[in-house]
Amino acid sequence: MNTAQENILNVTLLEPRMKHPTIFAYFDRLNGSETLTILNDHDPKPLYYQLLGERGNIFSWEYAEQGPEQWRVRISKHKTGGSEETLGQLATHDLRKAQVFKKYGLDFCCGGKKTVKQACAEKGIDVSVVETELQQAERQAAPSTRPLAYHEWKLDFLADYIVQVHHSYIKKNLPIIIDLTHKVMARHGHAHTELGRVHELVEAIRAELLEHLQKEEQIIFPFIKSLALASGSSKEFSAPAGTVHTPVKTMEKEHERIGKYLEELRAATDQYTAPADACASYNMLYRLLAEFEEDMLQHIHLENNILFPKAIEMEQTV
Repeated sequence: MNTAQENILNVTLLEPRMKHPTIFAYFDRLNGSETLTILNDHDPKPLYYQLLGERGNIFSWEYAEQGPEQWRVRISKHKTGGSEETLGQLATHDLRKAQVFKKYGLDFCCGGKKTVKQACAEKGIDVSVVETELQQAERQAAPSTRPLAYHEWKLDFLADYIVQVHHSYIKKNLPIIIDLTHKVMARHGHAHTELGRVHELVEAIRAELLEHLQKEEQIIFPFIKSLALASGSSKEFSAPAGTVHTPVKTMEKEHERIGKYLEELRAATDQYTAPADACASYNMLYRLLAEFEEDMLQHIHLENNILFPKAIEMEQTV
């Protein structure tokens, strides 16, 4: 049934209920750049969509033979870690890897253009340890809900999603966080002097985001949506002003500042760990700050690593 040296799996010899689980088990054991060839008596296209949904865009799919009696498909796993793929690209293709990056403080949003090797070198982290955990993340069971394929969405839809989900989250929760920060600092600031820095950072994030969201909603997102509209029609695209590259660079610089504030905030709060004498408001503040950071990282990731690069690429074709 299987030749280990060639990684060939004849699926027709398996019980129907064992076909996909067995293929997934073989795929998960592949090292980067290794290939699994499956033989089947019909087109295994449903497997492609299941593999994409549960493992992410971490493989290539090539038909070596397409019927009528036999289908032969080569499935190749992309390299991880030491490859030239950036942190942002790896997180885009498989969000489980983003959790590894967060664990080691590797910035896959604002610093998403660095490779794993470069990011680890800057932080003084053993790259082999991170690479091992990235490979383990690939082998983890699929989440109970199918991950959203953001990188496959149309740009106008992705821009609207960011506004409706992430911008709405900020507008709803940041005022609550600001209010709690004032309250907790007034009550506990004398005993926990780090709250003064927490207050400064939260205010800096608020000031940055107020104008930032407005520029995205009024300038760059309409620009991107007009690009998306032009790419799907025969009409000539007329740029609102200049190229999309200019406002993108501005947004990325602002993301970088926000990312630094969040990194400082995480350090000032000891990874959002409230002290033993924390009251209910203190605990709620740190919980909301942790959730806020989680949302901001996803928000910036979608823009820096998916929306903006695709918009720049699209502009060159319209």
